[in-house]
Amino acid sequence: MNENLSLLLIMVEAGGIFAPVAFILFHLLRSFLFIPVSVVVIAGGVLFGTVWGTIYSVIGLMGVSIFFYAFIDRMPKTQERIIKIKNRWFGEYRNLTVGQIAILRLIPFVHYHLLSFCLKQRKPRFKEYMKASLLTNIPIAFFFTIFGEYISTFTPSFIILILLGLTCLVYLLREKQNVIQWKVFFKRTKEKAAG
Repeated sequence: MNENLSLLLIMVEAGGIFAPVAFILFHLLRSFLFIPVSVVVIAGGVLFGTVWGTIYSVIGLMGVSIFFYAFIDRMPKTQERIIKIKNRWFGEYRNLTVGQIAILRLIPFVHYHLLSFCLKQRKPRFKEYMKASLLTNIPIAFFFTIFGEYISTFTPSFIILILLGLTCLVYLLREKQNVIQWKVFFKRTKEKAAG
């Protein structure tokens, strides 16, 4: 992973005027290189400063969101895996709110595409999905660009305190009710009785 990050830094520094374009495109490549979103966003803050780093990261993350929306339905095996992970982590009938997704994106070990899938389930139409993606990508870009250099100085107890705070926010922003269709509920009940 360090080699990939070094490649990004060299590519951007040598790119001159095309450096922002290279950085934005690197956001798309990040998924295939298994580099966490937070690492790339922090690098954007180091390379371009707070304002431009945040702007370029939001543009890059929006590109990733468009890519995900366009291709997830064409990859059924990947979609099945994401559904299994979603059901295991959040429950089969639980739909995350846009606010919850925005908070969960701030937690580095929660998978970015899992949250994009939850967002697509919540907002299935493209225009709604893109608006919600923008709202959930701004906090991660802003937070990791500005606070990226300070995160390394945090003590483990302070990091745990931050994660507990984010967990409380996710709980407070949850849906207060859950609607399960009759067909789905009774189908599940019959399967349990038969099994």
